[in-house]
Amino acid sequence: MNKTTDFGFHEVPEDEKARRVAGVFDSVAGRYDLMNDLMSLGLHRLWKRMLIEHSLVRPGESVLDVAGGTGDVARLFAQRVGETGRVVLTDINRSMLQAGRDRLIDDGVILPAAQCDAERLPFSDESFDCVSVAFGLRNMTHKEVALNEMLRVLKAGGRLLVLEFSRIWKPVAPLYDAYSFQVLPRLGRIIAGDADSYRYLAESIRMHPDQETLKQMMEQAGFDRVEYLSVSAGIIALHRGVKF
Repeated sequence: MNKTTDFGFHEVPEDEKARRVAGVFDSVAGRYDLMNDLMSLGLHRLWKRMLIEHSLVRPGESVLDVAGGTGDVARLFAQRVGETGRVVLTDINRSMLQAGRDRLIDDGVILPAAQCDAERLPFSDESFDCVSVAFGLRNMTHKEVALNEMLRVLKAGGRLLVLEFSRIWKPVAPLYDAYSFQVLPRLGRIIAGDADSYRYLAESIRMHPDQETLKQMMEQAGFDRVEYLSVSAGIIALHRGVKF
């Protein structure tokens, strides 16, 4: 019997989720950054800068940006590590990766980009000082497998940063739900020509583990000193763990 997993609020066979998620991001890649600005009122840029600051990355270090999409986090890391460092941008989705690579090249930022599955990273053990995944973990079929892979490619003392939507403060949840399920799909239809993909994105947030559950998952994967910071009333959370 085939195992199933969530695709938003729907259960689908595990081997179908990656294909369906790919369809979502193929559809929205061209308008992804504009939609992020509109959906978050620009706050996603501050959240990503917060990730960079908490990474403690220094000049000369190596960084792997998993599910890096259109490259805005990779760009910030490249500024931090400087010419002596290395940043590798990865994403499972070809459309998103191409959009990110092209944007970076247009801005004069040249860095390696690899299309790959976070559950099977094509990198050697202990290759990076830092691994980041921003708004990508919730779309992965086997999150625990992906976390194990991120641990594997980190050097001893390396850090994993996970920036993701999380469990919001209960008093504001009704307003947040109304925005997510009423306004967001309409924005998606108007700006990206795709209401269904943004309805899925809203649903996927509700299915993602809450702050404490993700902390426990990182600890079970082998990360030490796992901590998290809830921001914007819990709309997002930044988790940080260290490999020893």
